[in-house]
Amino acid sequence: MDTIPLVHASLGEQELAAVAEVFRSGWPAGQGPRGPALERELAERFGVDGAVAVSNCGAALHLALLALGVRPGDEVIVADYTFPAPAHAVRYVDAVPVFADVRADTGTVDPQAVADLIGPRTVGVIAVDTVGLPADYADLKSITDRYGLFLVEDAACAVGATYQGRPAGALAPVACLSFHGRKGITSGEGGALLTTDPSLAADARLRSSFGIESIFEQARVIGLPIPEFTEIGYNYKLSDIAAAILRVQLGRIDALLDRRRACAERYRELLTGEELLTLPHVPTDRTHAWQSYLVTLDPSVDRAGVAADLRARGVGCGHGTWACHLQPVYETKQQCPVSADLFQRTLAIPMHAELGMNQIERVAETLRGSVRTHASPHRT
Repeated sequence: MDTIPLVHASLGEQELAAVAEVFRSGWPAGQGPRGPALERELAERFGVDGAVAVSNCGAALHLALLALGVRPGDEVIVADYTFPAPAHAVRYVDAVPVFADVRADTGTVDPQAVADLIGPRTVGVIAVDTVGLPADYADLKSITDRYGLFLVEDAACAVGATYQGRPAGALAPVACLSFHGRKGITSGEGGALLTTDPSLAADARLRSSFGIESIFEQARVIGLPIPEFTEIGYNYKLSDIAAAILRVQLGRIDALLDRRRACAERYRELLTGEELLTLPHVPTDRTHAWQSYLVTLDPSVDRAGVAADLRARGVGCGHGTWACHLQPVYETKQQCPVSADLFQRTLAIPMHAELGMNQIERVAETLRGSVRTHASPHRT
């Protein structure tokens, strides 16, 4: 029986041709000509004043906090139900992540939970577009403006999603994207920082290259320019190989997203009415990028048993995402009960642009049978 993978990158001949062109150019490393070209295309697509291409979304989050001036001991409120990258970034600058609980229906950060956590050391908020669904930015922006806090959008999973007609990645003054292999567009790894503030983009760009200006640009100057290190920076550059792939992927993004939306719609048709499952909820004022498709199992269902069943039958699956406040690395006594509950009950099933409709039907049939098999007979 053929395996249906949980994730699969949509990379093909166009991307291979772009990589071959980089090889011929003699500049495969970071800061070649394709990186700036990608940045211009990102800025145009998202309607922002600055875009900085970097090695991954975690790097973009780190650079954002540095550019925003976050200091040791500051508190940054972060969405709890997500991959821990935002909280990690807060720790990178020796600040304190404060975890905000999420909405039960969407898994996105609850604006009221954010407002309740604001204290004298709070300097900002990192919202997360949970597995591809934008958060409640109108409410979040109102809160952060009221208290003079910065707002960062972690749009790692949400390239192609929208909120009130605006694209994810342009819903806060600073946004961070991921181009990891399971995202809507990918170069295997990669990321970007987007911002409405050109000076913040310049700060992030400088720090992304050890604190010096682009070596590629310096090499075009007649003579022997010797760079000066003006900031403590990091090696967060994106290679020209990855930038070339992403330029192709940007051109394909609409078709890739249309395919993911069709897959999500077919899952909805096949799984609606299964009382042991809750399907993803998408509010009417936004659209989903469908980086992942998460179902929430009834409390009576043994998730581990369902996962073992699916994998034994060649269907990939995963646990969903994390309740960050429960991770040992943070040693926090905070409680986020909604996030903790979702962490225990969500299950990710195959979602990518290469899925066939016959594969989706097989996934749905297998999942329906498995949740019924692994439901407690004493369900109330």
